[in-house]
Amino acid sequence: MRTGKRSRAGAVGVAALALTAGAFTAPVQAAPDTSAVAAAHQATRRAVEAAVAAGVPGVTAQARDAGGVWKTAAGVGDRATGAARGTDDRFRVGNITDTFVATVLLQMEAEKKLRLDDSVDRYLPGLVSGNGNDGRAITVRRLLNHTSGLFDYVSDPAYGQTYLAGEGYLRHRYDTLTPLSRVKVALAHPPAFPPGVRHWFSNTNDVLAALVVEKVSGRSYEDEVRRRIIEPLGLTATSNPGERTGLPRPSSRGYSRLFADQPERIDDVTAVNGSQSWGNGDIISSAGDLNRFFGALLRGKLLPAQQVKELKTAVDNPDFPGSSYGLGIERLTLGCGITLWYHDGGAVGWLSLSALTEDGSHQLTFNYNSNWGAETVLPVLDAEFCPAPSAAH
Repeated sequence: MRTGKRSRAGAVGVAALALTAGAFTAPVQAAPDTSAVAAAHQATRRAVEAAVAAGVPGVTAQARDAGGVWKTAAGVGDRATGAARGTDDRFRVGNITDTFVATVLLQMEAEKKLRLDDSVDRYLPGLVSGNGNDGRAITVRRLLNHTSGLFDYVSDPAYGQTYLAGEGYLRHRYDTLTPLSRVKVALAHPPAFPPGVRHWFSNTNDVLAALVVEKVSGRSYEDEVRRRIIEPLGLTATSNPGERTGLPRPSSRGYSRLFADQPERIDDVTAVNGSQSWGNGDIISSAGDLNRFFGALLRGKLLPAQQVKELKTAVDNPDFPGSSYGLGIERLTLGCGITLWYHDGGAVGWLSLSALTEDGSHQLTFNYNSNWGAETVLPVLDAEFCPAPSAAH
């Protein structure tokens, strides 16, 4: 799981908090929010409301289990007008984009179009080089499980000051950036360690993985995600923005504290050029669509059994013992003993998390329209998956 440098782009850091405490063809219709369904999720509702009370502007969430589909929202979606957060809001999913990219690459492996243990240099010859970086020693698998050692471009001080914080963000949020420009930022630094030594999350891996998708397919990464995942699953609220800056409706505003020296200042950061997070954080979706995607993924609706096994082959995260990272998906055991597969996602102005049990029978996805409030994430997970006996599903 990620904390630290990834948090600069808005990551959640759930594991750190934990340690301290056939494809569908039509959208699933939400079950009526009857008193029985609502009662089964009272603890989650209270945890969501507590996150708002702690300062998160608004939360939207959806759970799925044997009792049906339950949706809730709390707080505001627009601080200027006071409009409420919506249960069907679309939002920037941030690094959950990684799971979509990994799924496409695993499908390609199943189709014999690539091998996970091929080098990055085979598909992107000469790109990963200089300053001790060597694409010949980095495999596609090492991109997906983040054992490449490549520097995380968002940790570059100049990049962060220009695109992730303060006046730099406000001046440059409409700039169009290419994937290669962000990769070059990373390659200006030596690797953190030789390939394969350990897990260490780097956004650079995900951009390169999306570039491999394009090289193998001959089509854009966006086209591959759409034809392989979005359309077969009927994810009508899910899209890649390209260079567009706004959000499709229904949606709420996103907020960030951009200025470290002005901690009480909150800026509306909803509008941003989608190209700035191409391949590693650009996808827009909803809680319902993300539940649908992750449920289909773990139930083998998108991948053959062998590729599901590859997906869930996880490497330990030495920074946070007990948490591990597969191929675009993560594993975490909560204090009550429940093991979840999940991915979190950070973007400037947004925090998201999708989690589900091993068999996919119990799911929760929620989103904050701020990139603060990470300390309230684990209580929401615990409330849903580890409720007190009186609040059990």
